[in-house]
Amino acid sequence: MRVLVVEDEEFLREMIAEGLRGDALAVDEASDGLEALSRLRLGAYDVLILDRDLPGLHGDEVCRQVVRERLLTRVLMLTASGTVRDRVEGLGLGADDYLTKPFAYDELLARVLALGRRAQPALPPVLERAGVAVDVARRTATREGRRLALSRKEFAVLESLLRAEGAVLSSDDLIEQVWEEDTSYSTNAVRVTLSKLRAKLGEPPLIETVPGAGYRIGDGQRIGDAHRIGDDHRSGDPR
Repeated sequence: MRVLVVEDEEFLREMIAEGLRGDALAVDEASDGLEALSRLRLGAYDVLILDRDLPGLHGDEVCRQVVRERLLTRVLMLTASGTVRDRVEGLGLGADDYLTKPFAYDELLARVLALGRRAQPALPPVLERAGVAVDVARRTATREGRRLALSRKEFAVLESLLRAEGAVLSSDDLIEQVWEEDTSYSTNAVRVTLSKLRAKLGEPPLIETVPGAGYRIGDGQRIGDAHRIGDDHRSGDPR
């Protein structure tokens, strides 16, 4: 999930961004409305956390432009004013959700994850394949009931591969979905993360490399086992 945090108060912006990164989300930052629109037009974000009272270009106008240009992002609007009238106005501009300052980080995270699920095709809250289960809301992962101690990048890569449901994701796809825009990453970062993730997932191998294309989630079945099953079937062996 990619998130853009737009907040002119540096301390609050960095606090939100670091918190979300710690929960395995890819986060970019902007300090004013003009910068926010520039980033939104250049990159795809699942969720926009938008402070309403921004310098330069007001948050209300940013929200209007998001709607007018049909930018594919869900908007969580932040404001210091929590009156019913202000909430109604914010939602009327096209915001998908509204959160009043001060707020609890856990509530912010829950709202961002909920909006992120709405920005993508509907998927169950727990992604499962070949004995691996990723609970997106609780940020936990298991294989055959064994808890996986994953770093935030490893968790995010696993989540992206599970969401692809067997489709191939290239290194560039994974960098776009998992890593932040402002930092320069190479395909080597993807390979290193995948190597560590594969080791933690254990045997049989689950993540497949498709030469010249990228990576996908397999069925977790050993190649030798697959051949034996096929041979048994062709020979009429009922096992």
